[in-house]
Amino acid sequence: MESLGDRMSMGVPARIFATLLKFSPSSIQNRLWKWWYQRISKAHNKVDFRFMNYGYIDAEKPVLEPEDEPYRLFIQLYEMNIRNIELNNKQVLEVGSGRGGGASWIAKSKKPSNLIGVDFSKEAVSLCNKWYEQKNLKFLEGNAQNLPFEDSSFDTVYNVESSHCYGDMNKFVSEVYRVLREGGNFCWTDFRNEEIMKETEEIFTATGFSILSKKEITDEVIGALDMINDTKRERITELVPRTIRRSFETFAGVQGTPVYDSFKSGKLKYYRYLMGKN
Repeated sequence: MESLGDRMSMGVPARIFATLLKFSPSSIQNRLWKWWYQRISKAHNKVDFRFMNYGYIDAEKPVLEPEDEPYRLFIQLYEMNIRNIELNNKQVLEVGSGRGGGASWIAKSKKPSNLIGVDFSKEAVSLCNKWYEQKNLKFLEGNAQNLPFEDSSFDTVYNVESSHCYGDMNKFVSEVYRVLREGGNFCWTDFRNEEIMKETEEIFTATGFSILSKKEITDEVIGALDMINDTKRERITELVPRTIRRSFETFAGVQGTPVYDSFKSGKLKYYRYLMGKN
């Protein structure tokens, strides 16, 4: 995988964090990432900061409610990931639900009978359950590599820009396969370098998934990052404590940060996979 530290800032604490990640076993990596996300959640708990993904320029432009328009580019990444999957009256799971904006929009617009968002940050889960009061939506603390559900519990599992943080991709994919019902779908979108994407695809198929479609969407993600760059930087400056501001900029893909430059150079590419459990 592209070094997990590539998403961190160039500040001293972030460099130490990145070094620890690089030389730690997967169990330690998981605890480090949990600590990092807890720190971010504690540092910034405003409800209007609902999304942390990079966004997506969509030629199809899904229809949104007026209250969702400010978040269009972020929502479009979620909508693209679950596109052509029927979620109405289905049991749905989001692994890595973060600040909950995507899960809230899907629960409202796609009307699953139940949508559960799982995240390993206790702080993020607490904030989401406080912010979103929707009958078909709830958030639970949990580990992507040890999901707290019985076998064959869900019709659809989706994962958006989160799995690059996981210490063991094999365990994550196996857990998704386990909790999916026969005929269910796994919708996945994230970034990798080309070599690691080949390995990731091999994990998908070795686990038993059929790849129904796949697409590289790097240009569409870069377009979204460029479109909202100035607004993101201003919001981070306004809302995020100075001590972790640079790290937030890197997580947000602001221009001039390592992950943005890697997209532009082609070192990193962004992908979307739609898979089925046969």
